[in-house]
Amino acid sequence: MKIPTKNLILTLFFILSTVCLIRLFRITLNIFSYSQHPPLLNTLMHQNTTLPDRIPHMSQRFAKYRSSSEEEPLNHKQYHLISDVISHRAPCNLLIFGLKAQLLDISKLNKGGTTIFLEDDAQKLRNRTLKTNAVQVYSVEYQDKASEAFELLKHAREHPECKPKARKLRESQCKLALTNLPNEIYRRRWDVVVIDGPRGDQPEAPGRMRAIYTAGMLARSGNSTDVFVHDTNHMIEKWYSREFLCQENLVSSKGNLWHFQGKGGLSSASFCEGNASAMSRNS
Repeated sequence: MKIPTKNLILTLFFILSTVCLIRLFRITLNIFSYSQHPPLLNTLMHQNTTLPDRIPHMSQRFAKYRSSSEEEPLNHKQYHLISDVISHRAPCNLLIFGLKAQLLDISKLNKGGTTIFLEDDAQKLRNRTLKTNAVQVYSVEYQDKASEAFELLKHAREHPECKPKARKLRESQCKLALTNLPNEIYRRRWDVVVIDGPRGDQPEAPGRMRAIYTAGMLARSGNSTDVFVHDTNHMIEKWYSREFLCQENLVSSKGNLWHFQGKGGLSSASFCEGNASAMSRNS
């Protein structure tokens, strides 16, 4: 059976037209999809071309940060806060836990006063660039590790010998008291105390528990003592500052540097007003 030529031509035309329409529809759909999502496509393209180069860069920076043994310095605002207080109170009795170049520079503002540094790092004690005739530097030994901070704080809360009025600091039986310091430390009334040592940046390293407790005790024996604690972004410095220097004595802060102003001659059996109130309710 022969198919008429006219019908054959019409059939072929219809098939070709259908194929063309399908191809045109697919092209239009692709163009529409691209026009709706160009930012996403561009982002993916950008990530695909830059990501391999950025990964090593960020990894190197992170590794350098984690392996760095440098201590965090005071920033500009912190440096000037301590400087302003010392300048205002000079000549004064200035006690600094931690022998550092920045603090040594600041101590020069205490002209005519007495400045004493307490340091446990033997390498720093041997470093001549960190010594000057204008200040006194004493070696101190911290027997407690930073990992023992919680147990020592529990001990201080439970044992009466750690209370402010228990006995003189040098004779104290409290585990947090520094009782092996030079006599001059206990005899003087300190106007400014700066705590930036020991390092306490590792669980096995000496922590600042004793330094902060001792500063709290010394501040109570003076008239009015400005106490600075650096690195209060760390848990030990934060806990112990609130426990023994007290939130009500916090007068200013610059980042992770807290400035307390303690009043001497207090007769309270507790370091902080909140603790004293709790004791009176329980008695």
